[in-house]
Amino acid sequence: MTSDQTSPTDTAELRVGVIGLGFAGSTHLEAFSSLPGARVVALAGQEEARLHELGSAYGVERLVADWEDVVAMDDLDVISIGVPNALHHPIAMAALRSGKHVFCEKPLATTGDLAAEMVRAARDADRVLEVAYNHRRRADVAFLADWLADGPIGDVYHARASWMRRAGVPGMGSWFTNKEASGGGPMIDLGSHVLDIALHLLGEPRVTSVSAVAYGVLGAAGRGGRVYGVSSAPTGSAFDVEDFSSALLRLDDGGSLQLQASWASYSKVHEDIEVELLGATGGARLHVDDYATDGTLTLYSDVLGQPAETRPAVHVPAGHHRTVIEGFIASVRSGASAQPGRQSAGGAAPAGGEAQYQGRYGEYALHRSRVVDAIYASAEQGREVEVPQDDVDAGVRTDSEEGVR
Repeated sequence: MTSDQTSPTDTAELRVGVIGLGFAGSTHLEAFSSLPGARVVALAGQEEARLHELGSAYGVERLVADWEDVVAMDDLDVISIGVPNALHHPIAMAALRSGKHVFCEKPLATTGDLAAEMVRAARDADRVLEVAYNHRRRADVAFLADWLADGPIGDVYHARASWMRRAGVPGMGSWFTNKEASGGGPMIDLGSHVLDIALHLLGEPRVTSVSAVAYGVLGAAGRGGRVYGVSSAPTGSAFDVEDFSSALLRLDDGGSLQLQASWASYSKVHEDIEVELLGATGGARLHVDDYATDGTLTLYSDVLGQPAETRPAVHVPAGHHRTVIEGFIASVRSGASAQPGRQSAGGAAPAGGEAQYQGRYGEYALHRSRVVDAIYASAEQGREVEVPQDDVDAGVRTDSEEGVR
């Protein structure tokens, strides 16, 4: 960090460079701009008209086409990444090596190996690496996490998590449906969100192995676009990812998790997000139908020997991205070591100093990337596959399986 840069503990605003002009990039821009303690001073993107539109709307001083120009700015504290998945790794690596903190849209990278490189780079630089798993910041998820902390349903032995769409391929023929650019289809796009929610609610057990299937029946035929029914994309458009995937995950605490994700399936029209926990003395269900903001929680128990249901009145306001970025800003400012989920015990300090951000290097997001990798490998190989377990501080994987990348 140069003498011109802001120290994370200074009271001055953190200077942020946002990369990306699409939904993710503009959402990051809006959130950073709305929060105290940070100011977006640079914005990068290839669409010139959109770049100037957003720059003018949010008062951004520097507008450039190439992300490299933003990363090279030596007076920035933070790089925010909201671009196609394949670009997460090169941008984050350059930003971390230049001493900047990184806020990255999910997934961390297109593969677990690339995600591991990012986590090691964050550790080596002692910079915060946070990922936009914003759905765990929903008010109903937060309520459920607090309620579960007292163990009201006993040991949870099985859970289900799903995000299902009738017709919702995000961009037929775009980078979303190209495996090299995206890393996969709905499992890496939607499934990683509900995987994150489920593992978060379960107390961060490690996934040890997976058995999965994946299909691309509708998308490959040009069906399943955002218009319900047959999309405008012609049959034969580039589509080399799945449109539906299902997996059974084994956990290191003896439990299991069933995970499903679809962009396209002949099912109910509404977007349907669900996480259900089955415990020894009770259960809980989060069901978000068509992005509902009320009535999403049901708690199951026995009262006087009779089945009982409780429906907590929890309203879910908008702004989950704002909440996760607010936490990211607080982390950068404080150097706090607390991290959602279970983290590796170590943490290398940079040369000449003690680590400020130990446990904030994106380790939990790396595990999600490893799980998604294993799901795709299992579906391709037609067998159960072990999930690599990273010792980030040693810089090595401890898996025994070949072919899980």
